[in-house]
Amino acid sequence: MNKLMVNLNANLESIKKVQDDLEYWSARELMPLLGYSKWQTFSDVLKKATDACVSSGQNIKDHFTGVGKMVSLGSDAEREINDFLLTRYACYLIAQNGDPRKQEIAYAQTYFAVQTRKQEINERLSYEDKRLKSRRKLKQTEDKIEQTVYERGIKLPVEFATFKDKHIRALYGGIGIKELKKKRNIPEKRALADFDTDVELRAKDFALAMTDHNIKAKDLTGKPKLEKEVVENSKATRQVLLKRGIKPEILKPEEDIKQIEKRNAKEKKLRDSKVKFLN
Repeated sequence: MNKLMVNLNANLESIKKVQDDLEYWSARELMPLLGYSKWQTFSDVLKKATDACVSSGQNIKDHFTGVGKMVSLGSDAEREINDFLLTRYACYLIAQNGDPRKQEIAYAQTYFAVQTRKQEINERLSYEDKRLKSRRKLKQTEDKIEQTVYERGIKLPVEFATFKDKHIRALYGGIGIKELKKKRNIPEKRALADFDTDVELRAKDFALAMTDHNIKAKDLTGKPKLEKEVVENSKATRQVLLKRGIKPEILKPEEDIKQIEKRNAKEKKLRDSKVKFLN
């Protein structure tokens, strides 16, 4: 890596701002690092970048925020100039639409492409970790409520399957487990929850946890009362989701939890092997 590349990397990191875990750059500060000296010329690059942002299906305001910036004119005088606060993705688009003859642009393209890819991977890993934790939490709640209803009148496997299906129908607007699996192309013998989004996993856990609590608090017994309780709590959870614009039955299935677990186990084995080799 040559000196210009090293300096550019350091300078791009030095002008980066972080607020509430969100990172951003000032277009005015970014401009000279990319080899531009005139705002008017750089504005043309900004325009191309925002056009590319729209073409990619993104909301411009999510990545390019227009702000005013006060600059000194000397003798205590100041004037306001236009500036933009840019996300990493916005910076990447600017680099991609800059003058390729400038060395700074070529290096910036590499820098932001690599950093954007790293961010995407980190976000994916973070979301996968959330799903794994939510899935484990739901499994614990399912085991708990299965024991609770078993002690209070639902003893046969077919009865618990019916109890669970009523919970799903109430949460998904009348669609049962078999129908959902067919709709989402999930194998019949696989658990529906292994393909749920994180929000679905949390919603199911919440509805079942409320049901378990209320069954005990109200001292409910007998199949009809137990089924009525799970239906009421699942419907109430559905209403919360709908009020927030989330319609669970139209959510797309996620990657199989089992595949994520296998991939994580394989990656851990590789890391452990490297550590063992280095030691």
